[in-house]
Amino acid sequence: MIVSAQKAAVLIQSGHVVALPTETVYGLAADASNVLAVRKIFELKRRPADNPLIVHVADVAQISAFSDVSSDILTRLIERFWPGPLTLVLPKKPSVLDIITAGLDTVALRMPDHTKTLSVVRRAGPVAAPSANRSGRPSPTRPEHVSDDFGKDLPVVDGGSCSIGLESTVLDISGEDPTILRPGKISAEEIEDLLGRKILSESSSSEQNKRSPGTRYSHYKPHAEVQWKKSLPLSSHQTNCLYIYHTQNPDSDSDNIICFNGNFEGLARSLYDLYRTADKKKYKKIIIEPLPDTSFSSLIPAIFNRIERSVSQ
Repeated sequence: MIVSAQKAAVLIQSGHVVALPTETVYGLAADASNVLAVRKIFELKRRPADNPLIVHVADVAQISAFSDVSSDILTRLIERFWPGPLTLVLPKKPSVLDIITAGLDTVALRMPDHTKTLSVVRRAGPVAAPSANRSGRPSPTRPEHVSDDFGKDLPVVDGGSCSIGLESTVLDISGEDPTILRPGKISAEEIEDLLGRKILSESSSSEQNKRSPGTRYSHYKPHAEVQWKKSLPLSSHQTNCLYIYHTQNPDSDSDNIICFNGNFEGLARSLYDLYRTADKKKYKKIIIEPLPDTSFSSLIPAIFNRIERSVSQ
């Protein structure tokens, strides 16, 4: 059910859950001060209770409801990257709902770069908003993806296709050393250039990484089996598989062979949509060409992270 931003704000204030667009992926939003409303997110997504959520704000003043932190690092990051695809993990206030933080002593905050969602949050107040998909499934980058997972009755603000298509970079600044817990559009190099210091990166298995929403469990998986493949002779292309190349392929006119020709922004923006399309077309496998090193694009760590977490083990 498509609703306006104004209607979405009213619904959220009334304790309902609404899907909102952002530049990264669509989010399933509820009033961050309403424990019953936030609980509905977990029920709808079938999300484990120990997986924390990101709170979305519309202006810097709203941070004070969730954290007392005030620092030069925080100020510089906000001035440079907000609104935008950067989530900041901060020490939380005791008043922050435990259901949002999964009982952790930190809270994840972001200001999305989308006019419709910012309009909703200005009217309704901060919202807890994980991706608007069933837990473990590919994140939604179009309004119809949300309806595919939750049906036509869930209210959705139609913001069109997401411009980035991958979830935000998550940066933990709750300790001494700023640490990337989840890679995204904003790279470690960009943050290092801004702050003039080395930024750490945590592996998905580390305990510190568990402060980041979206890192505790299997994610981004389509029903089709996802595999890396180094080389494929033309004769090996099968009609029941989807092939994704970042380079060109002589057989790229085939419907099931997608080539991005070095356009990694396009690959990032299309990845989840391709996963969902593969499932609709009942492809058996999704075969993906291994990615090059980061010199080709700063997006490669984020793309690799999402594909690797969806690869069938």
